Amino acid sequence: MPTLLVRHADLLATMDDADTRWPDGGLYAVDNAIVQVGPTAELPSTADRTIDARGMLILPGLVNTHHHFFQTLTRNLPAAQNAGLFDWLRVHYPVWAGLTPEAIRVATEVALAELILSGCTTASDHTYLWPNGARLDDQIEAARAMGVRFHAARGSMSVGESKGGLPPDSVVEDEDDILRDSRRLIETYHDPARFAMLRLVLAPCSPFSVSPDLMRESVALARASGVHAHTHLAETRDEETYCRETFGKTPVELAEDLGWTGPDVWHAHVVHAHPPEIARLGRTRTGIAHCPTSNMRLASGIAPLRAWQTAGCRVGLGVDGSASNDGSHLLAEARQALLLQRVGGHPAALTATEALRLATRGGAETLGRDDIGSLAPGMAADFVGFRLDALGLAGGAVHDPLAALIFCQPPTVDLNVIDGRVRVQDGHLLGVDLPTLIARHNAIARALVRGELR
Repeated sequence: MPTLLVRHADLLATMDDADTRWPDGGLYAVDNAIVQVGPTAELPSTADRTIDARGMLILPGLVNTHHHFFQTLTRNLPAAQNAGLFDWLRVHYPVWAGLTPEAIRVATEVALAELILSGCTTASDHTYLWPNGARLDDQIEAARAMGVRFHAARGSMSVGESKGGLPPDSVVEDEDDILRDSRRLIETYHDPARFAMLRLVLAPCSPFSVSPDLMRESVALARASGVHAHTHLAETRDEETYCRETFGKTPVELAEDLGWTGPDVWHAHVVHAHPPEIARLGRTRTGIAHCPTSNMRLASGIAPLRAWQTAGCRVGLGVDGSASNDGSHLLAEARQALLLQRVGGHPAALTATEALRLATRGGAETLGRDDIGSLAPGMAADFVGFRLDALGLAGGAVHDPLAALIFCQPPTVDLNVIDGRVRVQDGHLLGVDLPTLIARHNAIARALVRGELR
């Protein structure tokens, strides 16, 4: 089995329970697992591959808990730049109806390239419409080629405008077809093993695009199959109004009635949950993907992060869709999480270390994983390195290297190792021709918005 040795990092931050940090630190991995972490002087002296990490900060790979990869194709549409969620969706749905299998695959590659270069090693994606023959298989193929640890969500929408939903009928699916395909995907791809590179998730989109029956049957199928379930919840006040008028319940009450709470469920956003609801979500250890940039971009509100944590919810970070964030930089999302909590007037409402824990340990817990998120013997060999002599960290990293990642300009990685394999070296994403990928992506984006994609 191949061995990997990282030596002489200026600082190695483990994100373990004791928040252990090692100056002149390093780690030793065998195949895809960490065997030893600590001072360089105490590590083995040789390995099949040795990385000199002088001038770098090493920490666990970041974990992204909510995204919509396909939306990289519709960033910054003029008609949606100043819209709230429901109007924003109405602008985008007709455009997304033109997505093709190639568009889904190329958008996935672009989103993952951004995430990997931002320090991400594990990502979950939530694609909820599959027009023109597109399938989740297209994303899985791309993620495997990129070498990322992937939680692939089989999203869905089944209630179109004719039935009182928000999306046009042209982008919704038959519910029996959704459940049939969900079973196929789980049976074909889901890997429950430790260090799994691919896990499946069932993810009906939202209360305003999916029927209660599909919500109930999807989470039942997920539990019967040993996979997790994910959806959007309580993102906006409009959603609460819709749920009260349509179902006579708040979004959280509806989720509870349908079985969508527990340690095998996580929700995106949860900005507008009421205090008793937050307490109940915490008691059930329900997870939440915090998406601060998207919440600001769409004027959805400031999510009650501290209340979630106090209640006992599992909480991680998500960049959310690239048309409601317009970027896929997970470290930047951690910075936004810190700043947004402080807007309320408390200068220590969230610390830099806490923000990084959300991006690592918190994300791992939210996805239901105990094999990623920290650097310790027996954990996956997923780690990243940031150069401390980067321009944006000048004058900051010399005082507190770890906090500089959050307080200063968020850098991209110099090193990214996923499952024991180097994916970024010297700041370059290996095995990907980025100029060619970007050119093809931009061509697809133009054609998609013009309605000319074939």
